[in-house]
Amino acid sequence: MTRVSRAVPQAQPHPALAGTAADALKIIVVGGFGVGKTTMVRSVSEIRPLHTEEVMSRAGRSLDDTGRARTKGSTTVAFDFGRITIDERSLYLFGAPGQERFGFLWDRLFEGTLGAVVLVDTRSLPDAWYALDRLEHHGTPFIVAVNDFGGPLHSDEQIREALALGPEVPLVEFDARDHSSSKFVLIALVEHLHALALRTKDG
Repeated sequence: MTRVSRAVPQAQPHPALAGTAADALKIIVVGGFGVGKTTMVRSVSEIRPLHTEEVMSRAGRSLDDTGRARTKGSTTVAFDFGRITIDERSLYLFGAPGQERFGFLWDRLFEGTLGAVVLVDTRSLPDAWYALDRLEHHGTPFIVAVNDFGGPLHSDEQIREALALGPEVPLVEFDARDHSSSKFVLIALVEHLHALALRTKDG
């Protein structure tokens, strides 16, 4: 399947944050089913995270591809929420459900979002396409974070080719279970958003 190389959308001002959260950033964590979004929010949040996980029903299993996560017994049905402070800025983290059937929630979660982290699993890279397409549709800047599931090794070039990522899209590796590793991903996103803002100002 041939895909057009992805470019980073230009950061756009979001009135939903202006004047009310000058020192805060709303960040969304997206990706396919079972890639570690809930785990990342749980591991990195400074507050007790909010989760909307429900036990997967037989009907849900028939709709969702659980091939990589057959032992997964629950799934996010609304969003995850957490908060962390980085460089005196509060990052409000919203983890979106991974299944496309919950896509109607994404548009609401994207309101006021300044940037996104796209989690990917090298065992099933195409699962990230839906999230990448939605981010491009909304014009939301993003970085891509490869969660370590012990799957097949891929070079950065192979991952970029599989996801049609341009060289300007930051690509990092991490372990969603580890606080420091997840924080590193968020720092990378903040630095990316800062660089985009400077580029837009200078341009």
